[in-house]
This record gives sequence, structure tokens and C-alpha cells, in this order.
Amino acid sequence: MVARITTPKSLHKTLNYNEQKVQHGTALCIGENGFLLSVNQMNFYDKKQLFENRNCLNDRATTKTIHVSLNFSNSEDYNANFLMQIAEEYMSRIGFEQQPYLVYQHFDAGHPHIHILSTTIRSDGTRINTHNIGRNQSEIARKVIEEKYGLIKAENQSLVSVKMIAPFDLKKVAYGKSETRRGIANILHAVLGTYNYTSLPELNAILKQFNVIADRGSEDGFIYSNRGLLYKVLDSNGNKIGVPIKASNIAGSPTLDNLEIRFVKNIGLREPLREN
Repeated sequence: MVARITTPKSLHKTLNYNEQKVQHGTALCIGENGFLLSVNQMNFYDKKQLFENRNCLNDRATTKTIHVSLNFSNSEDYNANFLMQIAEEYMSRIGFEQQPYLVYQHFDAGHPHIHILSTTIRSDGTRINTHNIGRNQSEIARKVIEEKYGLIKAENQSLVSVKMIAPFDLKKVAYGKSETRRGIANILHAVLGTYNYTSLPELNAILKQFNVIADRGSEDGFIYSNRGLLYKVLDSNGNKIGVPIKASNIAGSPTLDNLEIRFVKNIGLREPLREN
């Protein structure tokens, strides 16, 4: 299990991110903690209001929202009840058992994962310290939960990382630009941190396995001359289809400039392998 924690500035945007996925059928809100109503009895504004009421108890804190994702191997296909159990134990072990939170199961990536949205403000108005929470409390919780439930350990995720990346669902191309961008972003998120590619052709050799390609255009074209980069979906025959997405419009900004920084870094990572 891989745990990632962020502390976004906007509660509204983070809640909306998860709720929109529910509306699009790519996520489910599978449970809650500390709410008077169950998730199927609340709308967006009901959920937002409770968080805002709690956050209003502390005017000094600048970081009031915490957003957690718990990521599992593709071989770990768990039902909502079990995922809720994992979420509850994780939140308890990092000190959020008394906090209101929502749990979302997402289906739009190549591996099973859940998102947990909560507030750092306690009922008495004090704030839970999140400094180094990812390195300390979260790491301890992750290891205990992995051992207790027999999950694939984060240290071993590299052994199964390729299986965790699913090819682009070609049916999503018909949904329009937003679905195409989301699908490409999910694949890039998985691929960019998994492989030690050192050039654009090497990266494309990997991306093509998942029906995606990074395209600079023709050498005499405007995009190429301005160091632009487009990401496109490939059909089963390797033909480019759908709406091209600008690199700068994708989460993480996988532009040519940023990729070239990764190329240099990955060359260094390959050196120990050559020595062996």
C-alpha cells in the first residue's frame, strides 16, 4: 500500500474534485466518519457545510484540509467494505479517528485506490499538527496495516508497478476532452515515476504500451519550433485518435522542459545498473 498526503488550500476544490468523479461515474463515496447523515443522504453542500463549520472554529490556521490517497496493487481488488475498514484504521493510526472525513473509492486509474478528505481542526478549535505526518505517523500506520491485512508492501510496489498501469480505455475518447485529459494524466502519473527513460523516444516506447504518445509534431512545424508537446491517444492499430491535449494542461505539467530534467536524472539512476 502506498499512502500519499497533501494539505490543499481549498476545501471546496478538493471536495469538488472527488464529487465530480462521483457524478461522472468514476468514483463512489463509500463512507464517512463524524457526519450526522450517511453519505447517501447528503449532497455536495451538506458535506461542504460540515467541514466549513469545523474549520470556522480556528481563524489562525492556514492549512485546514487534508487529502489522503491510499493506493493498492492491481492484484488487490478489494470491495468497498474492506476499503472502508482500511481507511478507518489508517485515519485512527495517524490521529484522525475523531475527525469528520469522507472516503471515496476511485475507478479511473490503472490500480485500486481510495481518497480520504478530512479537516485538521478539532472540535475544540485546536489544529492537528501535520508537519512530517507523511514521514512519521503515516509510515508507521502503513507498515502496520500492510502486515495486519497482508497487503503488498510499498517497498515491493516496484515489482508490480507495470501491472498497476492499465492501457487507456479507448471508449473514453468518445466522452470528450476532459475524459481524455484525465485518462492520459493517470497513465503519465504511473509511468513517469516508474521507468528510467532517458529520451522522448524511450518514453514513447513505454507510453505506446498504454495507448498514449507524446508528440512534438513535424520538425518544420510551429509546435516543434516552440518546444511544445502534445499528448495523444492511440487506437489498437497505433493510429492517433481523439483530441490532442497540451502538456501544460495536464496535472504535473509533463512538458518537454520538465521531461528533459527527468531524462538527465534517469541517466544518473542508470549508472549503478551499468556497474553491475
